[in-house]
Amino acid sequence: MLLTPGDVATMTFDWGSIKWFVTPSAVPGASSTLGEVIVNPGKGHARHHHPGAEEVIYVISGEATQMVDDGEPFTIREGDAVHIPKGAWHSTYNATWRPLRLIVTYTPGGEERALEGAPDYRVHDADETPEWRRA
Repeated sequence: MLLTPGDVATMTFDWGSIKWFVTPSAVPGASSTLGEVIVNPGKGHARHHHPGAEEVIYVISGEATQMVDDGEPFTIREGDAVHIPKGAWHSTYNATWRPLRLIVTYTPGGEERALEGAPDYRVHDADETPEWRRA
């Protein structure tokens, strides 16, 4: 099954956007989740955890400060991968002027549904381009 960015909705938040290409709820038989995440410059997501799933982050481009399991923050850059064990607290912050592009997976899939409860959550149809404004 081929999935393109034009096939899937875009989730937006105050910190950036996500396109989930593969999820158990959208792809018959899928047991994991895979998506592209963009973290806007000077933004990030707060410390959180996924009690039921491990997460893998792969950096496509950009640079950020990553924290895993309440450990010392470290820098991640293009080509780096980060494994976040099930239940580990973590956060990602983009302190640079460039967008941070990531591939993110959850195993097992389904953790992406928790994001729908965020107060800044918005969903845009696949054919809609979200508009970003400077504060």
